[in-house]
Amino acid sequence: MSSLSPSEIRASASPSETDAPAAAALAPAPAPVTGFAPKPPWLKVRAPGGDTYHNLKKTFRELDLHTVCEEARCPNVGECWREGTATVMLLGDVCTRGCRFCAVTTGDPRGAVDVREPEHVARAIARLDLTYVVMTMVNRDDLLDGGAEHVARTVRRLRQLRPDILIETLVGDFQGHQSAVDVAVDAAPDVFAHNIEVVRRLTRSVRDVRSSYDQSLDVLRRAAIRGRSSAGEGARRVVTKSSIMVGLGETAAEVEEALVDLREAGVEIVTIGQYLRPSPKHHPVVRFVEPDEFAAFERTAKSLGFLYAACGPLVRSSYKAAEVFLHGVLHGEGKGHLVPAAIDERLAVARREAARVSAELGEVSGGDEGGEGARRAAKEGDGAAALLPLSALVRR
Repeated sequence: MSSLSPSEIRASASPSETDAPAAAALAPAPAPVTGFAPKPPWLKVRAPGGDTYHNLKKTFRELDLHTVCEEARCPNVGECWREGTATVMLLGDVCTRGCRFCAVTTGDPRGAVDVREPEHVARAIARLDLTYVVMTMVNRDDLLDGGAEHVARTVRRLRQLRPDILIETLVGDFQGHQSAVDVAVDAAPDVFAHNIEVVRRLTRSVRDVRSSYDQSLDVLRRAAIRGRSSAGEGARRVVTKSSIMVGLGETAAEVEEALVDLREAGVEIVTIGQYLRPSPKHHPVVRFVEPDEFAAFERTAKSLGFLYAACGPLVRSSYKAAEVFLHGVLHGEGKGHLVPAAIDERLAVARREAARVSAELGEVSGGDEGGEGARRAAKEGDGAAALLPLSALVRR
């Protein structure tokens, strides 16, 4: 654990993001890990399996619901699904940005939005034995609000169907537009997440040029302030969260500086994990960070006052999100030892609520707008029929 103060940590770390090329020229460049180098033992996991995993996989296919867990080949999919956690992608599969760490297709969706998606996704998730869902999205710079209202409507509709489920929204930076951040926060997810991805110095070389370290911090700061100001008596408290990848050439001091920046922006939960290269055309892995280094990052985060920090080689942004969230909330109350029992209790409730929703919706699918469930959704104002017209969402 670092014994330095936040100001000393920042002073000992990297220069500004705009000075990154000069800093990179001065710093020795370690040889990247080759694509054929064997992974260290701490990065090897068992293949996912078990009744819960296979049942969820089957149900996802039947409901035409595609999870990021599968498409990104996440090594933790079996663990997370057993605890009732899954991640789904909203707003299509084409991103308007091209980051060097990400395997999502880059392109111009030209304003295309499936207006039925909030209703379909909410119904599909509501039928599942899930305790926690992460709704993530591609960057949609072609939309006026970056897709914020689309995500918000999905959150609100799922909340109507399954009040018990914990919801995390993992969103883009909305090009820094605070009004869009407010829309996403006001939908009252349990967790508002936005990732800075890498340390300041590496931002320009790893993330898309339209992404900025300071812009990401501003988004998180705005979300934290908005979440606190809108949390009246009886309202859901919105927890802020971010994630950092390591192994791309950063130093330990730079990671500690990023933790200081996140904490000062009001972020309460942080995850740090090993970057793994999706393909030879993506940013190379510079090194495999060892487990004891992750443990040191976790101690530093704890000393800075984060509610919870999940740091480890296999940790991903949505890694065991339900457990991380409950640890953060219960640890803050000195009740972290109650987390396993809380997860079991939530799973029992999820099974009961999923059965109730399935019985209420009957055999009507999420895309069947002629069903009673869709008519009820439109009447309530959060179904597909109540969505803004596409012309109101497209940036011209």
